[in-house]
Amino acid sequence: MTQATLSLARSRLVAAMTALSAFVVNTSAFAQAAPASTIDKADTAWMIAATGLVLMMTIPGLALFYAGMVRKKNVLATMAQSLSATFLVSILWAVAGYSLTFTGDGAYIGTLDRLFLNGITLESVSPLAKNIPESLFMLYQMTFAVITVALVAGSVADRIRFSAFLWFSGFWLFLVYVPIAHWVWGGGFLGAYGTVDFAGGLVVHLNAGVAGLVAAIVVGKRRGYGSENLSPYDLSLAVIGTGLLWVGWMGFNGGSALGANSRAVMAIVATHLAASAGAFTWMALEWWTRRKPSVLGIISGAIAGLGTITPASGFVTPMQGILIGLIAGGVCFWACTWLKHKLNYDDSLDVFGVHGVGGLIGTIAAGVFAVGALSATTDMPGGVSGLLEGNPQQLLAQFYGIGVTIIWSGGMTYVILKVVGLMVPLRVRHEDEIMGLDVSQHGEALQ
Repeated sequence: MTQATLSLARSRLVAAMTALSAFVVNTSAFAQAAPASTIDKADTAWMIAATGLVLMMTIPGLALFYAGMVRKKNVLATMAQSLSATFLVSILWAVAGYSLTFTGDGAYIGTLDRLFLNGITLESVSPLAKNIPESLFMLYQMTFAVITVALVAGSVADRIRFSAFLWFSGFWLFLVYVPIAHWVWGGGFLGAYGTVDFAGGLVVHLNAGVAGLVAAIVVGKRRGYGSENLSPYDLSLAVIGTGLLWVGWMGFNGGSALGANSRAVMAIVATHLAASAGAFTWMALEWWTRRKPSVLGIISGAIAGLGTITPASGFVTPMQGILIGLIAGGVCFWACTWLKHKLNYDDSLDVFGVHGVGGLIGTIAAGVFAVGALSATTDMPGGVSGLLEGNPQQLLAQFYGIGVTIIWSGGMTYVILKVVGLMVPLRVRHEDEIMGLDVSQHGEALQ
């Protein structure tokens, strides 16, 4: 090999080493410049499961629960309301609902930074849930919006026009649910003031309950209410629905810890025990007052316990969960019997008596029983302490949140119903109600 050849080979080798060195340096620089991912695989896996559980609460859980308590001629129409709430709210949430609720730090509403999910990537995370992908956080919160809208339908079952419900759902999502969710969970003024709601006592249950009460009054009573037999078609469907809701609530409350951690487990334990205590109390009260415990009463008590523990589930101990469930069973039983008849309103499936009253009681309970150690973090070492731990300010913050939610939800629901009523009739015609909504609204019927 000549000297010239050796020199050429040496120069090429040097050039290759230089290029390789530059590539390594550049790759290292890129790796250093890229932000370290905070996404945790275990938390992500749990939140995927929790999201599925919460979606199951609406379809098929709530669909079966509600359908089992209406008359046979309205079963399919009732299920259609849960189905339509699912697909309509899901689309609207992805388009703008999520962005307006959970982006920005505005006191009253979020921003449009995530309009059409713009900016959500494989690695993006929300500042409110840094340990899971932002797309998963968006989807999880979507399931909450879905079931809240679907809950309202129970108050006007047997008589609301399907087209009116669709219009109402869209308006109500953006004008009622989104603002309240932002105020409490998205960095709004209620959260800044100190109001706490672990999984939806204000945002979901009190909100839906108040809206349901207003809707029941505006739409009017069912034909034959108080004079005809309006007994449920098939309570076995409602029992199955209750079971699906009960299990799904593990994702509803446990998932609100936003991670696979001990707080999620404590929330699940408190939730299950509260549901059990609520069912027991309602059963006992019916046994005492009516001499027989009804299946409808038992499942109503379970749902009352679940709804009531929701805002407090991540702040209280399991034994406090039992106490809250006992209170829920008693107070919601009173609301669905004495109070409902005293005020003479026709809330078809007792959305206000169970969810509205339960959400209110649970929100107060969070202010009374909250144990600081259960919610302590590095950013908030003392956690959220309630009245029993010497923090009366927390109870005041809870009452403030209750007042704001009642006023906004009630007032805006009334306005929305009046506006929708100008667009399409809110309720079906007299003859259609007698025929049944399955046939008159959907052209179908159970055989």
